[in-house]
Amino acid sequence: MVGSANLNVMMKAARKAGRSLVKDFREVENLQVSMKGAGDFVSRADVAAEEIIKEELMAARPTYGWLGEEGGGEEGKDPTRRWIVDPLDGTTNYLHGMPHWAVSIALEHKGEIVAGVIFDAAKDEMFYAEKGEGAWLNDSNRLRVSGRNRMIESVFATGVPFGGRKELPDTLKDLARLMPATAGVRRWGAASLDMAYVAAGRYEGYWERGLNAWDVAAGIIIVKEAGGFVQAVNPDDTVLDSGTVLCSNEPIFDQFAKVIRNT
Repeated sequence: MVGSANLNVMMKAARKAGRSLVKDFREVENLQVSMKGAGDFVSRADVAAEEIIKEELMAARPTYGWLGEEGGGEEGKDPTRRWIVDPLDGTTNYLHGMPHWAVSIALEHKGEIVAGVIFDAAKDEMFYAEKGEGAWLNDSNRLRVSGRNRMIESVFATGVPFGGRKELPDTLKDLARLMPATAGVRRWGAASLDMAYVAAGRYEGYWERGLNAWDVAAGIIIVKEAGGFVQAVNPDDTVLDSGTVLCSNEPIFDQFAKVIRNT
């Protein structure tokens, strides 16, 4: 797919940041003897990746606003457009030397996500989409959500809250209701890639609470353009504002949503 100028800028920034992160990732294994040392190292890698992305995006579109995990938010001269960036989604995986993490970049226009890029640099997989142009993997692979229509044949993904976070009781209740009716639930620790995998048909569905806008912004447009449905756990809320997400292919969405919403 030949993307717009904005999408090409996003992909270039994601690749540049990804190369930096891969280089640093090779050093992580050597730092495991010191938790503080490894943590500090990864934090620096995360900040450096965001600086690379910001430099690339703002050089190309200096009037756009900005929302990044590390640098916070800035309103641009153009109040209708905003970059939403997670320079390293899956930080804990990265810290522990597990190659499942991603760079996530989205473009918001008038409150709607209109383009998104999720780059899994460790596996060299670039997931991307623009409104009305479909969703794609790398240069020419069109993404489509899974066609499975039975919950018992379907695999789902979620994030299990850690460190005593308040979402844990609800998530455990979700799992108790959902797991007996499925082929399995996975917890791989990177929300952006969970959504990319739904778009690619690798999972049938994904849900999670306690998220930030930068965790899911790019995934929203990629899942939608691959033919999937995306809502907040409470259907009256928006995904970005609520910090929750529920997405799947069309055939099982209502069944899946009913289980998670316990309705």
